[in-house]
Amino acid sequence: MRQRLHPLTPLLKGAKLVAFAAVAVSWRGLSDLGPLHWLAAMGVILVVAVLVSAVVWLVTGYEIVGRELRVHEGLISRRTRTIPLERVQAIDVVRPLLARVFGLAELRLEVIGAGKTEAPLAYLTVAGAASLRSRLIGLSTGVAHAPAGDTDVAGVFTVVNRRLLQAQLLTPQALAVPVGLVFVSWQASLDPAWTLIGAASTITAFLGVFQVPVRRVLDEWDFTIGTDAAALRVRQGLLNKRSQTVPPRRVQGLKVTWPLLWRSPGWARARIDVAGYAGDGEAQLRAGTLVPVAASADTLAVAAGVLGAAVHATVGAPPLDAAALPVAGPPRRARWLAPLAWSRIGIAVTDTVVAVREGVLTRELVAVPLIRVQSVRVTQGPLQRALDLATVHVDTAGGLHAVGRHRATADAYALADLLADRSRAARRAATRPRVSLLKPPAAPPPPPDATEPG
Repeated sequence: MRQRLHPLTPLLKGAKLVAFAAVAVSWRGLSDLGPLHWLAAMGVILVVAVLVSAVVWLVTGYEIVGRELRVHEGLISRRTRTIPLERVQAIDVVRPLLARVFGLAELRLEVIGAGKTEAPLAYLTVAGAASLRSRLIGLSTGVAHAPAGDTDVAGVFTVVNRRLLQAQLLTPQALAVPVGLVFVSWQASLDPAWTLIGAASTITAFLGVFQVPVRRVLDEWDFTIGTDAAALRVRQGLLNKRSQTVPPRRVQGLKVTWPLLWRSPGWARARIDVAGYAGDGEAQLRAGTLVPVAASADTLAVAAGVLGAAVHATVGAPPLDAAALPVAGPPRRARWLAPLAWSRIGIAVTDTVVAVREGVLTRELVAVPLIRVQSVRVTQGPLQRALDLATVHVDTAGGLHAVGRHRATADAYALADLLADRSRAARRAATRPRVSLLKPPAAPPPPPDATEPG
């Protein structure tokens, strides 16, 4: 049966439009219009925005039909979006600050191949969004009853907020601020007339640089990752609360990073790659955060647990430590192309996963389950051809790829064949019917006794 969004949806969307309009008008518009006229203009914009949002709300609805989510919308031109739940990669419950005031939330479905978030259902009650998410995850994963709340979630990792603040201070953006302040003070002492314009423009530039670590702190505050019967559960956020639900079989790979400034305190971070998350750059990085910052051993332990779940497509599967795999490095002649990094480059292959390490200043470890491999490529540049070297690319459906650089040409093609064979074997093993260990198959009935009459 078709259902509507929460009745307060038009008010919240109208308030968002007013906020955008206020930013667009800025202080110059306030001084030109005067306070009373400015407030009157904002009031008119609010009324119009609420009326338009109310009309949109009246014609918008959603329903679940079989294994599909259908979203109906449009006043003049009616449109129905049908989303097969098999294509859903992750389901997020987002609670912006204004929605939290009214106890509402937004449900977002991330679908593979989509350029933006599909079917953002804004807004629902928090309980309604959690219940709908559980139902959709249950239909998508095949688990009959996925838990609706956080009481059935087993905790795996919780960020230390103090460490999160300290880690963001040890970033190039944060360290650039005192250097810039010294430069501004020096320029002001040489030319006082430069102070007003120069300081204002420099402070604006500082705010643009410093917003990255500040935004990370706001997004990753109270970060917690856990598991339930069907999926990985991630909760984070200070102002805007975000709750992600990712089935293990949707994880395309993971990356563990050791930034240069974090290696002294022994910290690392990790992220997972989930195909279908809209956006790129910083937005997609926040969407795939697995460990914002933690001790290296703790980060690797969380990554091993998630990688094991991704390989076996089952929550609670045995962990798989990609950092402990035997890594094969490139030949010594690769130092002509990577004089500093060639000793850090390496690749490891097992029956279930391929792992790549590299990096000098920022060290990285990328691990991809072979069952998620979409293609294997071998590339060779002109300098590589002169040195008889080649690069092996392992592509997935997401944005994270494993790249084995500067292998001997013969070894590169042999490695590509091995990866292709093992990825096919992994997919065949995943589609093979499994025999339940809890209930053995029934024994066939005994043949009838030939001496017994009819």
